[in-house]
Amino acid sequence: MSDRKLIRPSLNEMMERFPARTTGRRKQVPAEQTNAENFYYLKQMQSRTPMVIVLLDGTELTGWIEWYDKNCIKLNRTDAPNLLLFKHSIKFMFKEEDLHSRRRRRPSGTRR
Repeated sequence: MSDRKLIRPSLNEMMERFPARTTGRRKQVPAEQTNAENFYYLKQMQSRTPMVIVLLDGTELTGWIEWYDKNCIKLNRTDAPNLLLFKHSIKFMFKEEDLHSRRRRRPSGTRR
């Protein structure tokens, strides 16, 4: 038997012959974390913005955020003890100034 030499094209030649398709590309998967939550907490912490935090049971707590981590928020209050709140127990939160401006805008004869 004789030695056979296989002839294979180089990778560069193959790339020149068959360029990558641009029309069949998939969309990139969105980032798992946008860091928007972290940015919001840092902004409110630095300015010591008075916040209203509504818990799942409807309880409203007022204070400013001293620090936070993955699972909880520390809420400082002036006339009451400071609280450590688990994030999963928070329904929503907003700035206290929004509460006052919302009450002023509501017509005086209507109630929700």
